[in-house]
Amino acid sequence: MNSNFFQKEIETASLDSIHNLQLTNLQKITTHVYNSNQLYKKLFDDKGVNPKDIKKLEDIEKLPFTNKEVFRISYPMQLCCVDKSQLAEMHMSSGSTGTPVVMPYTLGDIAQWADCMARCYYMAGAQKGDTVQITPSFGLFNGGFGMYHGARAAGLFIVPTGAGNTQRQIKLAQDFKTRILTGVVSYGIRIMEVLAEMKAQLPDLKYGIFGAEIFTESMKKKIESGLGIETFDIYGMTETGGVGTLGMDCHAHNGIHVWQDHYYIEVLDKLTGKPVKDGDFGELTITSLTRQALPVIRFRTGDLSRIVSREKCTCGRTHIRIAPITGRVDDMLIVKGVNFFPRQVEQALMQIPGVGSNYQIIMEEIDGVQDVRINVEAEPNVTGYMVEKVLKETLGFSPKGDVFPIGSLPRQEGKAQRVFYKKE
Repeated sequence: MNSNFFQKEIETASLDSIHNLQLTNLQKITTHVYNSNQLYKKLFDDKGVNPKDIKKLEDIEKLPFTNKEVFRISYPMQLCCVDKSQLAEMHMSSGSTGTPVVMPYTLGDIAQWADCMARCYYMAGAQKGDTVQITPSFGLFNGGFGMYHGARAAGLFIVPTGAGNTQRQIKLAQDFKTRILTGVVSYGIRIMEVLAEMKAQLPDLKYGIFGAEIFTESMKKKIESGLGIETFDIYGMTETGGVGTLGMDCHAHNGIHVWQDHYYIEVLDKLTGKPVKDGDFGELTITSLTRQALPVIRFRTGDLSRIVSREKCTCGRTHIRIAPITGRVDDMLIVKGVNFFPRQVEQALMQIPGVGSNYQIIMEEIDGVQDVRINVEAEPNVTGYMVEKVLKETLGFSPKGDVFPIGSLPRQEGKAQRVFYKKE
């Protein structure tokens, strides 16, 4: 292995060889899902397409779309394309928007995940034997395990702290000379805050790999300045197999490299479902080309992005680059790694006796840090504690907010505005 590449030959392969490999893998994966899963077969049949119709990469447009709803109606594993005896592991989404998305893995899938993550580690500057501190939780959420599988493949020394207990995180990073820190974006800020409180430093820390939340430029600069490190924006989701499966930005920081030998991406117009021009924003749509247990076919992610470049990068990699995720095509909100919809807030608030019908969801960005404040109108007997408790049970975290007398929050004529954005 090269110090800059985990799998140099494929990471720097010519575009022609990458496209030829994509076509071969696309033909294999469509045949696999069509022959092994009745739900996938029905989707293909309803669209009037057969795997034999895939003669060139552009033929992917003949295939049916999938989305989160397809996953939810197939819960827990009706989309699985292998026998259960071949499964080794599973992870799933939080289910905060309804039925959770379940992703099963064969040993081959875990190896594919590990390779993708190992590429990301080496692209960031990791070298064999470096200490990596993994702060995402180890559990149903895929973050901790994805970082772990990749670190093992990359030959790194792992400090598997998991989430929380920031003072101990800092002590361990000092004692074991952590060089690479992984986590959700907002946790980088938290480590900065506690470091300042402790009047401590992390002199060995060089790189931070962060994901699970929109990573704005202001947030990157804040973390890089506060921790004295270089940060990287890693991308992946439950449906594609977890963190890092799709890719990450390199030292050029000019777009996220997508591992094209494993994934075919499209950037589509939300309404027409047709490709947009390179450089234009659209909905990122993913087809996994090499996964076994549950490959996704034209999965509409809901994430907004654009193609930055198809040309060879200054880092030497030839895989396509996309812009960091800037938002959603729908109204999903993301705070502290948790996805939720405004309607969930309303449903939760309406369960509390005495809460009025008017409320505000204020998305705040202060110095690049995303947070949310939820203000509600209620009768005098409703306390902030009552509201916080119900929202935490529904959303999975405790938002800030206040309780106001009925009638005191602003009203709008016509359609009520529930979500507000505030940037400082």
